Amino acid sequence: MTRLPTLFVSHGSPMLALEPGTTGPVLTKVGERLPRPKAILVISAHWLTHQPTLSSSKTPETIHDFGGFPRALYSLQYPAPGSPELAAQVQAMLKNIGLDAKLDEQRGLDHGAWVPLRYLYPQADIPVVQLSLNPSVPPKLQFALGQFLQSLSAEGVLILASGSFTHNLGELYWDQPEESPEAGDPYVDQFRDWMIDKIEKHDVEAINDYRKLAPHARRAHPTDEHLLPLFVALGAADNKAVLRLHKDVALGTLAMDLFAFGSGTQLLA
Repeated sequence: MTRLPTLFVSHGSPMLALEPGTTGPVLTKVGERLPRPKAILVISAHWLTHQPTLSSSKTPETIHDFGGFPRALYSLQYPAPGSPELAAQVQAMLKNIGLDAKLDEQRGLDHGAWVPLRYLYPQADIPVVQLSLNPSVPPKLQFALGQFLQSLSAEGVLILASGSFTHNLGELYWDQPEESPEAGDPYVDQFRDWMIDKIEKHDVEAINDYRKLAPHARRAHPTDEHLLPLFVALGAADNKAVLRLHKDVALGTLAMDLFAFGSGTQLLA
């Protein structure tokens, strides 16, 4: 079985589900080029818990966890099946490292999961499980968590980390809805250029300390829950291969970068 890369996707505004912009087609191409996963494990910035929790529903609902958007957005569904078997497997893996994870049979798929999945796998026919994110766990330990999940990629499970490469909702330019790599505030490029340099050099120590070292880190991420999934994806990669799949900016300050890490990135080049 071909080992799958791990992915980090910037899921942007929920409106991405209706307005694919430049990001949607890139996600679609990724889904077409990758070998079909047997299941998908999503770590999303929109499911935050202090105790690790896994969605174990056989038929997870589509959660519309946002407000104030057009009615059409709330009618969208992503009826992918769940996988109680994968949820139990990951629960056991976490128990082996001393993490007491629980299963949640009621949890559905939040928009950090189903919005990018609508483009990656529009048929919604691949089982999806979500693993919650603990926002109080620092990047170094999120990276370590990813390392413990690394074997899943060799078993045909796609690890999909969903967040945002920059995420300051207080500085969005709502009059710039179109995605454009030239439309971003200068601090956005300064932050992500630093991050990309360290990622490509596999300077894990610097990346893990990004809030102190990266330019404009606290402006780019007033809170870091939308960047934390990136560290899980980096840790879950089996080697240092990095492929930046997409560079764009939405609403002036929302970086829409997409990355693949580890074995299998050559499939997307």
